[in-house]
Amino acid sequence: MVTHGATVAVKLPPATAVLRDGSTVTIRPITPADTARLQKLLESLSTESRVFRFFSGGADMETMAKRLAVVAEDGFGLLAVIGPDDEPVGHAMFGATRPGRAEIGFAVADAYQGRGLGTLLLGELVDAARRAGIETLEAVVLPENARMIDVFARSGFPLRTSSHGGQVAVEFPSVITPAVLQLFEGREALATAAAVRHVLEPESIAVIGASRRRGSIGAEVFHNLLEAGFRGPVYPINRSAETIQSAKAFRSIEDVPQRVELAVIAVPADQVLAVAQQCAAHGVRALVVLSAGFGERGDAGLQRQRELLDLCRRTGMRLVGPNCMGVLNTAPEVSLNATFAPTFPPAGNVAFMSQSGGLGLAVIEHATRLGLGLSQFVSVGNKADLSGNDFLQYWETDPATDVILLYLESFGNPRKFSRLARRIARTKPIVAVKSGRTAAGARGTSSHTGALLAASDTTVDALFRQAGVIRTRSLHEMFDTTALLAHQPLPAGPRVGIVTNGGGPGILCADACVEWNLTVPEPSAALRERLQAALPAGSSLSNPVDMLAEARGEHYREAISILTDSGEFDAIVAVFVPPLVTSPEEVAAGIRAGAESAADVTLAAVFLSARGVPESLESGGRRIPSFEFPEDAAAALGHAARLSAWRGTVEGAPVAVDAEVERAADAIRAGLARGVGWLDRRLAARLLASYGIPLVDTREVVTAEEAARAAHQVGFPVALKALADDVLHKTEAGAVRLGARTEAAVRKACEEMRSRLESTGHRVRGFTVQPMVAGGVEMIVGLVQDPLFGPVLACGAGGTAVELTRDVAVALAPVTDVESSAMIRSLRTFPLLEGFRGAPPADTSALETIIHRVSALAERHPEVAELDLNPVIVGPAGAVVVDARVRLAPADPSPPFGAR
Repeated sequence: MVTHGATVAVKLPPATAVLRDGSTVTIRPITPADTARLQKLLESLSTESRVFRFFSGGADMETMAKRLAVVAEDGFGLLAVIGPDDEPVGHAMFGATRPGRAEIGFAVADAYQGRGLGTLLLGELVDAARRAGIETLEAVVLPENARMIDVFARSGFPLRTSSHGGQVAVEFPSVITPAVLQLFEGREALATAAAVRHVLEPESIAVIGASRRRGSIGAEVFHNLLEAGFRGPVYPINRSAETIQSAKAFRSIEDVPQRVELAVIAVPADQVLAVAQQCAAHGVRALVVLSAGFGERGDAGLQRQRELLDLCRRTGMRLVGPNCMGVLNTAPEVSLNATFAPTFPPAGNVAFMSQSGGLGLAVIEHATRLGLGLSQFVSVGNKADLSGNDFLQYWETDPATDVILLYLESFGNPRKFSRLARRIARTKPIVAVKSGRTAAGARGTSSHTGALLAASDTTVDALFRQAGVIRTRSLHEMFDTTALLAHQPLPAGPRVGIVTNGGGPGILCADACVEWNLTVPEPSAALRERLQAALPAGSSLSNPVDMLAEARGEHYREAISILTDSGEFDAIVAVFVPPLVTSPEEVAAGIRAGAESAADVTLAAVFLSARGVPESLESGGRRIPSFEFPEDAAAALGHAARLSAWRGTVEGAPVAVDAEVERAADAIRAGLARGVGWLDRRLAARLLASYGIPLVDTREVVTAEEAARAAHQVGFPVALKALADDVLHKTEAGAVRLGARTEAAVRKACEEMRSRLESTGHRVRGFTVQPMVAGGVEMIVGLVQDPLFGPVLACGAGGTAVELTRDVAVALAPVTDVESSAMIRSLRTFPLLEGFRGAPPADTSALETIIHRVSALAERHPEVAELDLNPVIVGPAGAVVVDARVRLAPADPSPPFGAR
């Protein structure tokens, strides 16, 4: 709690924020060294703006700047700056008025009013006040100051307003609620889309490093821009050429008489920074840096990249790359091909982002061969500034894009990606290939949970699954799945009907469908009668429907029409093996004719023909994708059906958890004061109790005699465990005895454990005594703090064989009510919880409650690096934790509001 006159200890690093027009500003704490900058800002304000800020147009700005720049002990100030010289464009501050309350004030340069800067400053200021212990913020505004009143009104904070003395008083709590966060994220999405438009929809382009020598990167980019028919002016920049490809060349971008919105840079890496400085001086809004030699080239390149990014951040320019292959937009009103790819793909409804330039070239080439049209393509390279998250926000509202493809090698901000993808995948499928499937990151394996999550990309799978992202195992599978999603509706369910003229391929298709969790149901009797009347004699009327080799195009048409009209199938796969009597073109025509009545059914074809797929199948308004093999069609349908099922689920929400947060923080502080590592049992029990996580009655003793007395108190039979700091897995070390029923048995077990452990070099400092928990199913609930993904939760089959069975479900926190239920039900051992072979059903809701409490603990206390609850005994009337281990490590402070 801050008291009036006390020091407000808030330390925030600078944050880069995006304005409504897509440009950036830096927001940082003000210091006395900023006095002259603040005075310059205040003196630049119009008379009206001064009156609105200070209630007087004649205030002494020099005196005011000195007072506001030297922040009082009970206040805090922010300065918004742009440009290489930190040109001031905004100021915000709060000062404590009484315990727990502070008054806030804002000043925004006239040229920056209406661009969202006031809202950004408000968000940062509220975050700083919350960190300082300020609970309530208040402001006094003149009624004529409509813009400031609008900033408050649109902020999402629950306002209390009153009018008195010709002034409007506003107050609100310094709590960033989900509603506030949603509004700020929506504002950021609009600002980010505006930034991307400078890249994908520019009005003018300069190619810096354009060359007369065809085959060079600069020459090919300039040629491609002309060849694609870019709708705006394109300026070649070359220090020594007067013309390039019949166009007038300029020695520098500063010589271009018109404003340039986008600059594509293809010069050696050591020249890029100087060129970027010239672009900033000329008012360029965005850069696409093709040049290599930056973050991918060691420390010197990384430093060069930092300097380039710093320049862009200070001047408001946005950056794609460096070390990328460019961008393209096939929209006829843009026709942008700012890449050095040899082909320009056909226009379509698929957007593609790649972290690999070389792979991007191959993808464009392959998409063109397949006739898969692209709306836009972006190679992000080192993604120093604009990344996949930014382009996702642009494609979310882009009317030309229906499907989004991603090739990812790494994540910059996976938690933000998760939030964006969860929202976007509800309306536009996202298909991703993520390389590095065998090593998602280094994690400690000193706990069962750490061992379950180590050396794999289980966390990436969890992220994609929760966010509704389709993850394909290969580029081939990605293209197959995209071809289906781009031209067919999602299947309403998993039921697949198969129509074929060859029994073997039909059976292969059926088997593959089952492997992808699709169903191949038998047709009803009524449906069989209709098929029998329409198909050749001797046709198999089961599923697959085998019409034999003599089936002609009209038979495919009839079979597809009958199956789709029946309502018994969600998808149809037509498999064709070319016989001597029927041409592929005839069958393709029959399939297209049958598809006319299948508006709500997903259709796919498999043409096992050396002649390829007839063009008629993939032309027209609704293309029917054709696959090389039946297994490919099944995989694409499996992905589509899984996305459809995900969309059909309720989104869910994090479950509110009542907890004694300060008591938990005290336990953590006490643990860290003793050093980084595993908490002792008492502090671990206190931490769990503060979050209502039920731990079985546990007595900690020193001697065998004390253990016997404790066993008598808790009641026989008991479980005994030896306490030795360097023993991680007690069962393996012989440090566990179960089911002791007498005091004598307890003494004997303790002495045997001590003797065994000390003979192998372990120091036993005592024992724990617990009553045996009768019945129930052994489970594990745990978490690991991933340095990139944040808290990762695991739930699975527990006990001593947890790492052997590896039956575990993984999710990123916060875990919603829907996700906790899905985690438990996805386990292979879930039937044990339902009641296996006469056993009573376990209380799965109690297990879900523990998951939610661990999720809340992980979110609020990032110092909890690892946590193991194993086993958690889930019985018919509740769940209890038998053993718990908690490892602590210092956590980085949360980033400022704008950076999140």
